[in-house]
Amino acid sequence: MTTLLGHTLGTPQLPLKDALELFARSGLDGAEIIWQDGYLSAIPESDDGTVLRDVQRWTEDLGLIVGCLTPYVTDINSLDESVRRLSIDRLRRSMETASALGAHRIRVYGGAFATDEHREHRTAHWEQLITSLRELGEFGAQHDVVLCVENHFSTMTESVAETVAAIREVDSPNVGILYDQANLTFTHCEDAPEAVALQEGLIRHVHVKDLEFIDPDRRLRTSSVSHIQDEDRVHRSRMIGDGVLDWADILTRLDGVGYDGLYSLEYEYRWNPADLPEPAIGFPESTRRFRAAVEAARRP
Repeated sequence: MTTLLGHTLGTPQLPLKDALELFARSGLDGAEIIWQDGYLSAIPESDDGTVLRDVQRWTEDLGLIVGCLTPYVTDINSLDESVRRLSIDRLRRSMETASALGAHRIRVYGGAFATDEHREHRTAHWEQLITSLRELGEFGAQHDVVLCVENHFSTMTESVAETVAAIREVDSPNVGILYDQANLTFTHCEDAPEAVALQEGLIRHVHVKDLEFIDPDRRLRTSSVSHIQDEDRVHRSRMIGDGVLDWADILTRLDGVGYDGLYSLEYEYRWNPADLPEPAIGFPESTRRFRAAVEAARRP
């Protein structure tokens, strides 16, 4: 059975316990949990162990796994060494939390790459990114945690080509790719056939979401890494099946390259609540649609 997680990006108005209960009611297998201070549906960075122990108890009671943690750390490619070290230390703490939860993955941004300064000093920022990922990969190996570097706008791994180049240069079994076809589509990067083929053997996690374009001819330009400001948006978030992505085809292609890892419903309600049904409706329906796509992908 394909393992599907609910992402707490989709539950901004719910305490973490309530979000996990929603995931269980929706037929999900587990959770991808945000690791961040100040977000209701997250494990705080500043947690003294209390929330971690609560999550261990809640997930055990609900029969869920924690499959991935999502920190919001962007500066592992900073040219300011003190800033880079702080980012490394934060990600180390997130990996320790993931390990304690039995979550063997964390989502990682490929640094920040959204300003003229970044572009002017691209080579130096790239070298810092590779250095950081190698160091973090060594730490991950000690804690049985894989860093999953996402195909993500405003980073140095926006495209598949860039992501693959980084992963191959790092050359660590504990640093792989988080494949996000929706991100690749609205940034006009690789389509699914090319994306899956180029990332064969390197994908360690997959985000599941969908979109429709506001303006398919406009290129995304934004200085933010975590999310897109309203004035910069080129697309709207959609439940899978309501947008432009063919998830049955994507799943067929992933099966074809031997991917057998986790999938996560990255329901973008935190950033785009007007685009999507409320989580109590969206999560169970998205789960149903994903399971149907899995069945379609495996049908002769």
